[in-house]
Parts: sequence; structure tokens; C-alpha cells
Amino acid sequence: MDVLSQGIYVLLTVIAPVMLLSLLVGLTISIFQAVTQINEQTLTFVPKILVVFLTLALTGTWMMQKLVEYTQMLFTHYLSMI
Repeated sequence: MDVLSQGIYVLLTVIAPVMLLSLLVGLTISIFQAVTQINEQTLTFVPKILVVFLTLALTGTWMMQKLVEYTQMLFTHYLSMI
């Protein structure tokens, strides 16, 4: 059970920067659309994709390091879990 909760924690910490920045960009563009009354659906799509790719480029090594550390912990403690 501890392994599962630790896995969920690692998943949430790895995905949090991408999700939060995407949320902030979407909220900012939604406020802009509400103020200007521009109802273009594709207006939110391109900036969100750019922010997600930029965030992945900047934090990708940190994310991979966290996932590798968790995987190594799983493999080293595998026999004690059985």
C-alpha cells in the first residue's frame, strides 16, 4: 500500500507543473475572451500546447529523474514486497 501511495505522490509531483501552467494559460485566455467577447475555440488550443511543450522541455529532465528514482526504488524493494 505504501508503494502505491508513493507512486501516486510521484505522479502528482511530476505532472503538477504542466497542469498548473496549462490551467493558468487557459484561465487567462478565457478571461481575455470574456472581456473582448471573442468566442474562438482554437484561441486557447495553440497557447496551451506551446506552454505544455515549453514546460516539458524545461522540466523534462527533472521529471525523468523522479520517475527513474521511483522505478529504481521499486526494483530494489521488489523482493520485500512479495
